[in-house]
Amino acid sequence: MAVTITSYNIEKETASGLTLVDFWAPWCGPCKMLEPVLDQLESNYEGRIKFGKLNVDHQQEIAEKYKIMSIPALVLFRDGKAVEKVTGYYPKDKLTKYLDSKVETR
Repeated sequence: MAVTITSYNIEKETASGLTLVDFWAPWCGPCKMLEPVLDQLESNYEGRIKFGKLNVDHQQEIAEKYKIMSIPALVLFRDGKAVEKVTGYYPKDKLTKYLDSKVETR
């Protein structure tokens, strides 16, 4: 289960390895479509990529810090640093290819 990311734990949760943070909101239709895809990917990448979820309605200052202009947005952290951002809905196979390439370059 993806960890809930807040201003209190974002540094700790993204500090080591690869962490994919889903910036979402409950009113966002594409976010709801992406949720089951991310749930499946989380079990596929267990031990290799940590997954987190950040509700932009509750954590606006973090969304602003990472320049989240539209959701869903996925920010990939590597050892505590935000290294890439993808915005919008992506199907499972496309996200799998993306994440595979990130795991391989680790």
